[in-house]
Amino acid sequence: MQNRYSRQILFQPIGEKGQAKLQQKTVLVAGAGALGTVASNHLVRAGVGHVRIVDRDFVEYSNLQRQMLYTEQDAKDMMPKAVAAENRLKEINPDVSIEGLVADITSENIEKLMDGVDVVIDGTDNFSTRYLLNDASFKLGIPFAYGGAVSSRGMTAFFVPGETPCLRCVVPDGAGSGQTCDTVGVIAPVVDMVSSFQVTEIMKYLTNNHKALRRDLYSFDIWHNQQFSMKLKDPVANCTTCQTKTFPYLHTNIEQDYSILCGRDSFQIHKREQFDLNTWQQRLQTIAEVKKTPFLLKATLDSGETLVLFPDGRVLVQEVDDITRAKAIYDRLIGS
Repeated sequence: MQNRYSRQILFQPIGEKGQAKLQQKTVLVAGAGALGTVASNHLVRAGVGHVRIVDRDFVEYSNLQRQMLYTEQDAKDMMPKAVAAENRLKEINPDVSIEGLVADITSENIEKLMDGVDVVIDGTDNFSTRYLLNDASFKLGIPFAYGGAVSSRGMTAFFVPGETPCLRCVVPDGAGSGQTCDTVGVIAPVVDMVSSFQVTEIMKYLTNNHKALRRDLYSFDIWHNQQFSMKLKDPVANCTTCQTKTFPYLHTNIEQDYSILCGRDSFQIHKREQFDLNTWQQRLQTIAEVKKTPFLLKATLDSGETLVLFPDGRVLVQEVDDITRAKAIYDRLIGS
């Protein structure tokens, strides 16, 4: 078994003691998309003892360009990502306990999902879930490895309760650009880089190499050769996550943003205050058939689902019969 990790053990900051520590640890991978698959692959090959992977979606052909654990057969079979990831990772390293859970991460189950976990890694595709993970991590005292990738841009930070500010301090509610991989695309190398930074910080933390942690928010654009590092400073005064500890995303029923429309395969999602229909027409017309009136914008996807956007921030997701699927489509195309 040690021969499997021999090159990693030769790396002096880890060594045999560090390797032994890794084998005793549990990591929660929240989301098994692009970031989550790369991160899970690294964690399992590194010999982290228990990797718990949670994802609500299934494998599609458009995933294969960057979601490294999946095959064309997984897409043909519409395999749940958590199941496909677990199956592939068990083939890679049977010494690691791998737990793939098909579930939507919510305020009702997040603390149970984090039970016994040493670190949480962000593989999600929307800020609502990230803030939920952030709240749960700081409530439970579990470090949170944040990461995001879109287009050719990446961003990552490692937040440690009691030692650093939290995600909300650095990226306040509503600060996201609204761009997603489904609207502006993404190239696979930026995904690999973000996940590699996330896992590197996790390995430092789990092997007690805390002095080597970055302690910054690192962002970069690998296409335009740009990078920026912002040191993590003091927490924001009255931050509801790490200062007042009210943890709003743990106590707010996010499902209030969602409602089922009677008699139709349609769900209403109301998470924004408004939409500029002209802006969203430009964003969506490259991936959908778009029709706009003064009152609404309708975008029909090649896969058959339809989104109807209203100026007051409402979205109808039509031709779906499951709220989890509706949420996944919304998060991919609209974001938080």
